[in-house]
Amino acid sequence: MNKITSFFIFLLWIGGVEAQTNTSLFDEGIRLLEAEKLEEAKSAFSKAIEENPKLKEAYNKRGEAKNLLEDFYGAIGDYNRALELDEAFAEAYNNRGVAKYNLGDNYSAIEDYGQAILKNPELAEAFANRGLAYYDMDELEAAFFDFSKAIELDPNDPDKYFNRAVIRAELQEYLSAIDDYSKSLELDSSDADVYNFRGVALFNLGNVEGALSDYNKAIEMDSTDALKYDNRALVHGTLENHEAALKDYNKSIALFPDDPDTYNLRGVVNYLLEKNEAAIADYDIALRIDPENSVYYDNRALAKIELEDYDGAITDFSISLELFPDDAEIYLQRGLVKFEIGDNNDGCLDLKAAQELGHPEARTEIKKNCK
Repeated sequence: MNKITSFFIFLLWIGGVEAQTNTSLFDEGIRLLEAEKLEEAKSAFSKAIEENPKLKEAYNKRGEAKNLLEDFYGAIGDYNRALELDEAFAEAYNNRGVAKYNLGDNYSAIEDYGQAILKNPELAEAFANRGLAYYDMDELEAAFFDFSKAIELDPNDPDKYFNRAVIRAELQEYLSAIDDYSKSLELDSSDADVYNFRGVALFNLGNVEGALSDYNKAIEMDSTDALKYDNRALVHGTLENHEAALKDYNKSIALFPDDPDTYNLRGVVNYLLEKNEAAIADYDIALRIDPENSVYYDNRALAKIELEDYDGAITDFSISLELFPDDAEIYLQRGLVKFEIGDNNDGCLDLKAAQELGHPEARTEIKKNCK
């Protein structure tokens, strides 16, 4: 199945069907569904239902086709009919839960997954799907339990290890997350995203070289994802390989030119390379996209200071403080810039504000600069 955010969800594929009727139409629907010819599959299942209105599997499979066509209400209707025909039909509960999840109704989805598990406690997909719904509700411990149970029941599915790894990483259990990402790759080494996510976990553990290796592999496999370049750029920055970081940010922006954070981060790299005009140009773009981010103003101010544009820096620091008025560091920085233009009185006021907000260096700067 396709990923939803960073997870996989699981619709059940039923291989058999009760021999109540000629199954050629049903079998044709299965073939078309597997070929992702969804409208044709839906039509074949409808014809199978016309031939035998009590064929519960046909309602379940037509619901699956509708689910994949994003006709979630129509899918729920088919699953309801399948459950009217067989109230113990665990697969239909699971699939109805998926439709409800896709509609954003996590509570009802969890109820359906629970019913699926009650009817069939060996249904690994129901545990995995319930884990995803719990994750969306920020119930990480419950999600972890369900993904672990899904793996116990189905230990050869790489997607389930990937999903549990995401949970473990969110719980900051990075070593365990790496184990799960590695198991996922052992079972299926063809997914670039798993390398990327494992790289994030390695980076969070301080294994910069390991992270770089995983990001290199992820980009080699998928060179169209801006996020992968962003992640590798952070590693290059940590290694103080700023030119390589700049190249990765350039590639990220070419792929996805609407992310203000990437312009900001490229601006930081340009600043570190003493390319202050280029840094300011990047901060300008970031602020056009997101004019309410105080960090972008702070960073632009620092670049302006390097160019001795002290008035411009003070203006940026002032806007930043309007957005985030309790930032002691920015009061300190603005105060120091004001001394550069001879505005000692206002500079001391800023230093005192920084001191009141608890900045550890403010007292020393007050003694140095203020009478």
